[in-house]
Amino acid sequence: MHDQTVEIVVGGPLSPDLVVTALEGFAVTTDDDGRTHVIGRVPDQARLIGLLAMFDGLHIAVISVNPIADEDSHPHRVT
Repeated sequence: MHDQTVEIVVGGPLSPDLVVTALEGFAVTTDDDGRTHVIGRVPDQARLIGLLAMFDGLHIAVISVNPIADEDSHPHRVT
């Protein structure tokens, strides 16, 4: 895997502290169904696995992991 933009969808909202510390540089939004979308660039598979392990360790259900084409990415961070 090379540097790529991904969307990780998790169940429920994320705490502001988690967003500020662990997800700096990622766009974080919550949809009307209560799912949170975390969108950002990951430099390699190790970073992606690290993010997924963090969610698992915090008992946050990961619903999906989706690659996003660069023209569809959201480079700004929304909280």
